[in-house]
Amino acid sequence: MKNVTDSFVSLGHWPSAGSFGFNTDILATNLINLSVVLGVLIFFGKGVLSDLLDNRKQRILNTIRNSEELREGAIEQLEKARARLRKVEIEADEFRVNGYSEIEREKLNLIDSTYKTLEQLENYKNETIVFEQQKASNQVRQRVFQQALQGALGTLNSCLNNELHLRTISANIGILAAMKQITD
Repeated sequence: MKNVTDSFVSLGHWPSAGSFGFNTDILATNLINLSVVLGVLIFFGKGVLSDLLDNRKQRILNTIRNSEELREGAIEQLEKARARLRKVEIEADEFRVNGYSEIEREKLNLIDSTYKTLEQLENYKNETIVFEQQKASNQVRQRVFQQALQGALGTLNSCLNNELHLRTISANIGILAAMKQITD
């Protein structure tokens, strides 16, 4: 807390800048810079993040609806397969003497293939949902980072002019020279 208080007190110690001064206390300025950057990120990133998430949510819901339609189609196929199975069972009763074992194999193969198809469709739906969620998350991260970077650069560019930039460089060179003399 003392560093923060000292940073505000030290603003008046730079005579060439008038009432405005530079704070060379690294800890205090980092806290201020961090709070400014976080404020800019929260202010500008909130709406974009919300829009991106809403769009992603809509796409995921559409994918889920499409998967549900595919599932319903598979259920219809299953019902048709069951109807066909009932027909095959009737024929099996009629031809029991001639080929009972052949018809039973066909019945089992039909059931197995139908269940495998349903499992594949369910797996495809789940994989699609996971993929879309990962894709949405990556896009949101990338978008927030870009906007934060643009906001920070915009803030820096709007705050620094050539004179302030040269003063800052000169002050830092002086600090480095003093540190070098101390270490020598």
